Amino acid sequence: MSSSLAVWSAIAAALLTVQALLLVAIPRLLLFLSNSDSHALSPLELFLSQHFAISLGVLAFAVLFNIPSAPSPLPSPVETVPTQPLLYPLTIGSTLSAFVAWNSDDVGTLASVFFFFSLTISLWGLWEIIFANSASFSKTTGTDKHTSSFIFGNKAAASSVKKNLKTK
Repeated sequence: MSSSLAVWSAIAAALLTVQALLLVAIPRLLLFLSNSDSHALSPLELFLSQHFAISLGVLAFAVLFNIPSAPSPLPSPVETVPTQPLLYPLTIGSTLSAFVAWNSDDVGTLASVFFFFSLTISLWGLWEIIFANSASFSKTTGTDKHTSSFIFGNKAAASSVKKNLKTK
């Protein structure tokens, strides 16, 4: 891995974090920077700045924690399943965005639309984190070990397949 890529990732993450913090902490800065004659942000502008800040924070988190590293010359003893690099940050950001949208009532239906889409991404991401690729497979039979005591007696479960292998 080149060190310039790591430095770029750290600086990009820092700049995106500063932008996100400014949008969250001082949303009126948008009025100042835009040379607007208005004295206050509209509820729509405030809502969109909050969600844009969450998106910038997620992007900063993803850039910082997905810096490529040099591959190890030794093989890994534990085989890991590759995942989407944005799974964790986007799930966390979508959960936060859904919460903010749920508590925003001054932008009408837009808050409901943001809430629905953010909640869908959030719940699916949480399901992926908790349940996907979490099964352990038997080395001898190749079946899922967690389904042997399934409520209806799974015939393809590891214990059933192993019993059939022993009887043959």
